[in-house]
Amino acid sequence: MDAIALLLLQIIVILLAARLMGYLFRLIHQPQVMGEMIAGILLGPSLLGWLSPKISATLFPVESLNSLNAISQLGLILFMFLVGLELDISRIRKNGGKALLISHTSIIFPFFLGSLLALILYPQLSNDRVSFLIFAIFLGTAMSITAFPVLARILSERKLINTTMGSISLACAAIDDVTGWILLAIVVVMARSSAIDSNILWTIIGLLIFIVLVLLVLRPIFKKLGSKFEKKGKISHDLLAMLFIFLLISSWVTEELGVHALFGAFVIGAAMPKDNKFVHAITEKINDLAVVLFLPIFFALTGLQTRINLIDSPQLWLFAMLIILVAIAGKFGGATIAARVSGMSWRDSGSVGILMNTRGLMELVLLNIGLEIGVISPALFSMLVLMTITTTFMTAPILEWIYYIRMVPKNYELTTSVSEIDANNVATAVKLE
Repeated sequence: MDAIALLLLQIIVILLAARLMGYLFRLIHQPQVMGEMIAGILLGPSLLGWLSPKISATLFPVESLNSLNAISQLGLILFMFLVGLELDISRIRKNGGKALLISHTSIIFPFFLGSLLALILYPQLSNDRVSFLIFAIFLGTAMSITAFPVLARILSERKLINTTMGSISLACAAIDDVTGWILLAIVVVMARSSAIDSNILWTIIGLLIFIVLVLLVLRPIFKKLGSKFEKKGKISHDLLAMLFIFLLISSWVTEELGVHALFGAFVIGAAMPKDNKFVHAITEKINDLAVVLFLPIFFALTGLQTRINLIDSPQLWLFAMLIILVAIAGKFGGATIAARVSGMSWRDSGSVGILMNTRGLMELVLLNIGLEIGVISPALFSMLVLMTITTTFMTAPILEWIYYIRMVPKNYELTTSVSEIDANNVATAVKLE
């Protein structure tokens, strides 16, 4: 088949599967993104390749995956820009020390457990090309991730955003996003530097210079762009093109520095002015294309790299179960205990804990980067994907059980108890999923 025709057919199949599974999962009160994640797994060797190897090989030949990968990477750059755009430091300030205590505990505790788990998994699932230190840091980071967009959507659908529990959970997830990407950047720099024998010090210096330039040079420019938006009341094509140019240059710089293109996209998004209307307008322009078209392609590629048949022995299945248990114990346990110590009720503490245990798309991004740079093996990648699906799927039903919906007034509406800026920022963040 002609390369363009094959690419178009692949995208058609991926979108159909994503929308169908997303619809089915919405029927059982799960986020759309949960169904799209499952659709990606079903299109890979774990199901389609197992049921019909011929159809799988015809539809997704190995030599065609580079085109899909390039498209999905562009989509991820747009998505990470949106995630950075939704990072609002004011939300963290409003919740003060309580959010900092819970978020730091929900990072440190699972990171520590993940690092201990690395002692068991490294001899069995890694090799001498990856140092134990890099492996342990990556595994600890994988245990520590929280998916802010999925968390925001669940809170919005259950009308819990304006509750104390909801606002604290959002603040904690925002802190987790920043910390998680810093940890991932450290892992990528260490792994790539050791692979090409480059000087890690120069990479770090280059990264620091880049961040300083973004904050001191580009941020004032972004503020001027925001002022232009306020005068015109809309984002012109010229303004949007300028934003894309800055975004792509930033992604290119961090890729060349040896970190990752996605880190640059996140930094640019985080540096943008947080004027509510400006953020909303940019999100409206970019969100639909990124979420509806590009992200399902990323999920399909993740599914094509997930081979459940690699977990082919009782020992490996035991490792997979251990990973899931450690992930839940670290994130849910750490956040719940910290929330309780900070003075929240057990019901609110448990709700914060299960929300922080949501991983979703952010975890899959991290895992794909880990596989790309060779820190984790295909078998461990498949185990961690199973952990991601399990922890994301369990969030909604367990939240219903812990924080029963009838506890929230039926006439609940967004009120002035949370600022208009916060409410609208959450609304636009929810649209990311």
